[in-house]
Amino acid sequence: MAEQDIKSIVNIDFDIKELAGVGRGLLDSIAGLTDVPSGAFNIRADGTSIGRASTKAVEIVTKKDKPGIDIYIAPGTTGETVYIPVILTKPGLQDLVYNDFYVGEAATVEIVAGCGIHNDSCTESRHDGIHAFHVGKNAHVKYIERHYGEGSGDGTNVMNPTTVVELGKNSYMEMETTQIKGVDSTERITRADLADGAQLVISEKIMTHGKQHATTDFKVELNGDGSSANVVSRSVARDDSRQRFNADLRGNNRCHGHSECDAIVMDNAVVSSLPQITANSVEAELIHEAAIGKIAGEQLEKLMTLGLTEREAEEKIIDGFLK
Repeated sequence: MAEQDIKSIVNIDFDIKELAGVGRGLLDSIAGLTDVPSGAFNIRADGTSIGRASTKAVEIVTKKDKPGIDIYIAPGTTGETVYIPVILTKPGLQDLVYNDFYVGEAATVEIVAGCGIHNDSCTESRHDGIHAFHVGKNAHVKYIERHYGEGSGDGTNVMNPTTVVELGKNSYMEMETTQIKGVDSTERITRADLADGAQLVISEKIMTHGKQHATTDFKVELNGDGSSANVVSRSVARDDSRQRFNADLRGNNRCHGHSECDAIVMDNAVVSSLPQITANSVEAELIHEAAIGKIAGEQLEKLMTLGLTEREAEEKIIDGFLK
């Protein structure tokens, strides 16, 4: 990685505050950005990079063979946060991007991603993001991804994230993925391969309403001796929405795997959970848990005695459940 005294800015005049209000609002919703971040970042809007910075520890490079970027995080890196949000504001845009992360040995880094779509049209706006993580031994990664849609039109907001994870020896990765609201259709795919002593922790939170549908599909190969994975999904399905949770944990060595699906179902919504755990080693320990049901009546009654309406009580319970 080339040494740099200061950030290398692809678009030196880039300023979040100069974006239209819609764009600024989307960046705030998915990445908490109200100004240009101080570290490495790549902000993609309507199919192209509009601002980018690298640092001494993090280099971001445009791919030459397909849309997307390569992110190189130097061995031993500490204290770095990398922002790579995507926003779509033009109606009917179909955006596809490939991002590869190369995390050096013993590096510690936080990566904030996500996609926000504003669609006032009658056509589909869609973003498909394929993220691959190549995590070196003893590295520590926290990955935060948020999805959000809005707009006054009849067009649909579609987001299909694919995440492929390769965890090196004794590495650790925590994934925190959240579908905030406004996503009409999503297929969320995660594939992971864990080496000796590697740990993967996934926390997924999803809200669907109207006629939205969401599918999540996890497949984790616990190949390494002493590897572990903990996959937890919490979701709320309202109105006529549909959700499907698939979890496939494969214990191929001495390992520990746990998957859990907790869902609140309301109105005419449908939620299904399809667990699969396979022990290909006598030393594998695998567990799956699932709980799907309505909000308990006693919870509503307790909050309503404090002066909340039934609707307000439902919202309070849902907020707490998805925290």
